[in-house]
Amino acid sequence: MKKALLWVFGIAIAIQFIRPDFKNPKVDETVALNADTKVMSVLKTSCYDCHSNETKYPWYHNVAPVSWMMSSNINDGRKALDFSNWANIDAKVKLERLKRAKQLVNNELMPKSEYLLMHKDADLDKEKKETLEQFFDLQIKKLYKS
Repeated sequence: MKKALLWVFGIAIAIQFIRPDFKNPKVDETVALNADTKVMSVLKTSCYDCHSNETKYPWYHNVAPVSWMMSSNINDGRKALDFSNWANIDAKVKLERLKRAKQLVNNELMPKSEYLLMHKDADLDKEKKETLEQFFDLQIKKLYKS
């Protein structure tokens, strides 16, 4: 039993040296999303940690294996919809991603439940959901016109 605990402890220490890159790429304000204050407030509180280059890393981002999961979620989030590169997203791709974002928010699949465990302020109440839905609808409408 003692040997098994030593092995587990040793592995737990060893995995701390396998570290993902947690550097935020520089934000170019000329291509980043610029929306009204209310929309930006909701997005920055509930979405930006995974969907922008403005991630705020909590203390536990240094602890493996949590760090690996966070890194994966952030990378996947930026690939799915990156508000820091808003102007660079192809119109067809942006339209598809906005529709998907609206669907995920409406079905309470975003923000992710594991994110909400540590970020209670990111939870989307009815008003915040409506703010995002109006924003998504406006952006979708603009894309259909262009």
